[in-house]
Amino acid sequence: MSALKREIVETIAHDGPMTLERYMSLCLTHPRYGYYMTRDPFGAGGDFVTAPEISQMFGELLGVWVTEAWRAAAAPTEARLVELGPGRGTLMSDVLRVTPIAPNFFSAVSVHLVETSPVLRETQRQTLARAAKPIQWHLDFAETPPGPAFILANEFFDALPVRHFVKTAGGWREQLVGLDAQGELAFGLSDQIEPTLNVPAREGSVIEVSAASQKLIGDIATRLVAEGGALLLIDYGYEQTSLGESLQAVSRHAYVDPLATPGDADLTAHVDFAALARAARARGAKVMGPVTQAQFLLQLGIERRAETLSKKATPEQAQSIIDAFQRLAGVDDARHQMGGLFKVMAVTHPDMPDLPGFFV
Repeated sequence: MSALKREIVETIAHDGPMTLERYMSLCLTHPRYGYYMTRDPFGAGGDFVTAPEISQMFGELLGVWVTEAWRAAAAPTEARLVELGPGRGTLMSDVLRVTPIAPNFFSAVSVHLVETSPVLRETQRQTLARAAKPIQWHLDFAETPPGPAFILANEFFDALPVRHFVKTAGGWREQLVGLDAQGELAFGLSDQIEPTLNVPAREGSVIEVSAASQKLIGDIATRLVAEGGALLLIDYGYEQTSLGESLQAVSRHAYVDPLATPGDADLTAHVDFAALARAARARGAKVMGPVTQAQFLLQLGIERRAETLSKKATPEQAQSIIDAFQRLAGVDDARHQMGGLFKVMAVTHPDMPDLPGFFV
């Protein structure tokens, strides 16, 4: 039994079952044994691959987008370029390579990475060691300095914890993580009815809620309304709030039981874009999208960028560029293409005009 599993089992034995939200938080961010605190999970040798690791085109286009958002915000002379959950630093490296095309933007922004993992912070330092801008790290978005903020969040919100509620004959009850007769981790239900839920549904239906996601995007929206800027959010998820649960655990590119090896597998849930949009609008922000990643990248010109890169490449390199383009902007889920599964949404100051990628 791993050290984290032993600690969770002992906590439940002493205090009783815990919420799924708390269990996920412990699995991912426990200060000693959490998944993100102890390893670099990205790439072929890790547990999953993200878009910036597939091709430089992804980060380059996001860099172009963020400069356009800055111009649309009246080009503030002192602003923040922020990334939430920056992985290995690959995305920010690509962004910083292209943003000098807008020299006034490049000189106006300071760069801020929000990262809790000491392992990934060190990787990011190495990746960005030669960056043309100094980098500042923060444990939380609230620590970033005031001012107009232009924020990138690629596959960040899916890792924020969720709660599950199950419809029973007596009403909605929260799903908890407890212990079975053999002392192993097991799902169960709270004895208490959740009084705030009155959604009509069949018995056995599940509602998945991420209070952490809604609070964070609410805080970001409040900041953008007060000080200006934009958030670009890219993740896999669904456009309309619906019944059902999407918790999944991934280890070495394969799905595993989320209770089997806490701290050794990545736990994620699909992003409810509609819930995030409601939370942002409730704070007075403007919301664009969500649109598919395919629509967003194609509108930003990824096809032309792939063609340009291919002309300067060897035949083998050109094929890799074409494969990356299809992976990022294709919509065939059976071929693991990301263009349809992943969605893109922007949250901005209410006076922001529509931005590239979201034109109808």
